Amino acid sequence: MSRYCLLLHYSQYTNKNKKMKITINDHRKIFAIQEEFNKLLPYLKIEFFAKPHQKGGASPKYLLCQKTKTLGQCRTNHNKGEITITPQMTVTDLEQNFSDVYGLSIQVFRKSGDVWLETTITDGWTLEKQNEQGKMLSQKQITS
Repeated sequence: MSRYCLLLHYSQYTNKNKKMKITINDHRKIFAIQEEFNKLLPYLKIEFFAKPHQKGGASPKYLLCQKTKTLGQCRTNHNKGEITITPQMTVTDLEQNFSDVYGLSIQVFRKSGDVWLETTITDGWTLEKQNEQGKMLSQKQITS
């Protein structure tokens, strides 16, 4: 298996028990990680930023890393390894794990109809709750 491959391991139980392991190294492209994250949580997305955002604050758009960049181009801590993502973890925990272990500044966004909203006020929610809320808001848009 290539070092550029994402390693995804899904449990065989219920949706709540699904988890994802993403390999982190300097050669990985941002868009590949975003696509795989979105497979587990289709109404959420992660964006990578050049610098961390303030707690409870939004990330400035000018610090957004281009999707074609590698992780190595967007971080100062060059550890490599795997990060495990589960629907039960909170947005805060996910963002903190990326930052503390891999020096990556990420922000979670939730789909709301045709737009993506930063989850700054609801960072204490689980990824599952965020995803369910995004699904509900997006389906309301479709049926209205």
